[in-house]
Amino acid sequence: MVFQTSRLLVRQLTYDDFEPFHEMQSNFNVMQYASGKAQSFEENKADLKKVINHYSEKNNGFWVWAIEGKSNGELIGTAAMIVDEKNEGEIGYRLLEKYWGNGYATEILKDLIDFGFEKMKLKAIHANVDVRNIASVKMLDKSILKYIGEEWNEEFQSNDRFYRLEQIST
Repeated sequence: MVFQTSRLLVRQLTYDDFEPFHEMQSNFNVMQYASGKAQSFEENKADLKKVINHYSEKNNGFWVWAIEGKSNGELIGTAAMIVDEKNEGEIGYRLLEKYWGNGYATEILKDLIDFGFEKMKLKAIHANVDVRNIASVKMLDKSILKYIGEEWNEEFQSNDRFYRLEQIST
């Protein structure tokens, strides 16, 4: 286990997670603001393998974990922390559509930020979101991350909002 919240466990993904992982990644509603397209069975197989292989890499900076419901033991989504060479992390998350609207993303966000600063010893944490992803914009606006501004994302042809928080030195 990586960390837990009152209702959720965050742990490493396993190959046993493939079915719900594929369900999530092949759903356009979930993926539209991430990659812009639903992924195929083969793409998801390769993606899960890549994520799992990162766990054992020395100096890994690409962390994608399973979010599991404590009450049902089911995979409900993924949480990510992508660490760059400046020791700053970019957070991300995805939930299976059937779990939307339960406050899980908000619950994960707070503890993911805490984990990044306290356990990973990151200097800063940031997030970016397509302005059309209204639920995530609202969640990030209410988080402890500070709104920085908006910028055009040429790759995804979208206007993205940026958020950031730096570690407070003690």
